[in-house]
Amino acid sequence: MPGTDPTGKIGWSRRPREAAFLLYARVAGYGFRRHSAYRAAALAGAFTNTVFGVLRAYVLIALWQARPGLGGYDVTDAVTFCFLTQAFIGPMQFLGDGLQLSERVQSGDIAIDLLRPASLQLWNLADDLGRAAYLLLLRSLPPTLAGAALFGLIVPASPATWCLFAVSFTLGVVVSFGWRYLVALSACWIVDDRGTQTLSMVLTTFFSGMTLPLNLLPGLLGDVARSLPWAAMAQVPADVYLGEHDALSALAFQAAWAAALLALGALATRAARRKVVVQGG
Repeated sequence: MPGTDPTGKIGWSRRPREAAFLLYARVAGYGFRRHSAYRAAALAGAFTNTVFGVLRAYVLIALWQARPGLGGYDVTDAVTFCFLTQAFIGPMQFLGDGLQLSERVQSGDIAIDLLRPASLQLWNLADDLGRAAYLLLLRSLPPTLAGAALFGLIVPASPATWCLFAVSFTLGVVVSFGWRYLVALSACWIVDDRGTQTLSMVLTTFFSGMTLPLNLLPGLLGDVARSLPWAAMAQVPADVYLGEHDALSALAFQAAWAAALLALGALATRAARRKVVVQGG
C-alpha cells in the first residue's frame, strides 16, 4: 500500500527524502564550521570591504550631487546600495569560486565525489550555503554597520520588506552558486581553468551591479545587463531592499535563473561522469 511500511505505519515513503534533507543540512553545517576556521581571513575581508565601501560611497555621493536622481535613486539610496553590494561580496563569492571543485578535478578527487550516492551538485550547494551563512555574519555585517554609522543608510520599516529581502538574498546566493558551479565544472574538460575563472570574475563584477548600479547603464546595454543572471546576485536583492523593484517579479526573475542554472549544472554533472580530464593522469 502506498505510503505505508510492512507494519502498517504511515509515511515510510518519505524517509529517503528526510534522510537526504538531513544529509545536506549536515553538509551545510560542515561548510559553516569549515569556513569559521578562517576567522582572521573573514575579518580581514570585512575590513577591506568597509574601506572600499567608504571610498565608493564618497564617489557616489559626488556623482549624485552632480546628477540628483540619477538612475531613479537619491543620494541615500545610492550610498545604501553601495554598502549592500559590499556586504554581498563574501556570501555571493564575487571574487573566486569558493567551491574547491576545480582543485578536486586537478587532484583526481572528483572521481570519488562522482561515486558518492549523493548529488555532487546538491552536496556543493549545501556546503556553499553554509559558507555564505558564515560570511554573512562575519564579513557582511561589519561594512554594513560601518556604513550606517558613517552615512546613515536606509532601514526598511516593514517586516515584510525584510522577509522579501531575505528570500531575495538567498536566491541570489543560489544563482551565484549555479553560475560558479558551471564555471568550476568546466575544469573537467579543460586543463587550466584560470582563464574561465578570471573571465567569470570580470563578468560578475560588472554585470551584477558591483561596479555601478545597472540602472546607470544606457539603452540596450542596460536592458541586457538587467536580464542576465548576474543581475540576480546584487542588483535585484539591493533593489528589493530599497523598494525600487516589484518584489514578486524580482523573486520570480531570480527563481527562474536559479532553476535554469541548476538544471544546466545537473546536465553538466551528468556529462562529467562520462568524460573527466584530470591533470597528471
